[in-house]
Amino acid sequence: MIAVNDDTIASRISRILADRIVTGQLGPGMKLKQDKFAEEFGASHVPVREAFRRLEAQGLVVSEPRRGVRVASFDLKEVREVAEMRAALEVLALRHAAPHLTPSILNEAEEATVAGDNSRDVRSWEDANRRFHRLILAPCGMPRLLAAIDDLHAASARFLFASWRSEWEVRTDHEHRAILAFLREGKTENASAILERHVQRIGQRPINGPSGARRDIFAIAG
Repeated sequence: MIAVNDDTIASRISRILADRIVTGQLGPGMKLKQDKFAEEFGASHVPVREAFRRLEAQGLVVSEPRRGVRVASFDLKEVREVAEMRAALEVLALRHAAPHLTPSILNEAEEATVAGDNSRDVRSWEDANRRFHRLILAPCGMPRLLAAIDDLHAASARFLFASWRSEWEVRTDHEHRAILAFLREGKTENASAILERHVQRIGQRPINGPSGARRDIFAIAG
């Protein structure tokens, strides 16, 4: 059983490493060494091992016999799975949240959309996009559902950062505005239909791999 202090350290380590994986600082297939991170965080191997277990439970790393722990790779099948799960869970949350959405919340969501439209890099766009979704879904009052959606957004962010580390293209999110327009009119099912379609849109982009070879990578665009 892990001690309370070690648990706190493990939480911090797993949170920091998760952010590095999501943002692409630790790329797919990269080996994670206990010694390196124990030294970096000034910790014993116990909380580092626990942090690795938590990352594995999140699907961010894989543990392989005799090969140690590596950052998990992902493919189009996984991207589609996350997109379909987001669609199902976010629509469920929106239907429960809609009766509790106030003009103030919808105005904040519109501000998040504007911030996303004006973003000059992928990190600021992802922050604004996630803020929009959280604002319209949080009033559902279902913490377990929202926690699951947060995990799926983290996975979406990882796909996004892998494909858009640079050369970000400024975009206007018409679907966010359509969702807000229907919510203001009390048309929850119309808003839900657009949201469902919105989060299942998958973009494809060619990138250069470490060897210089070109390959296609996929990301959820909403």
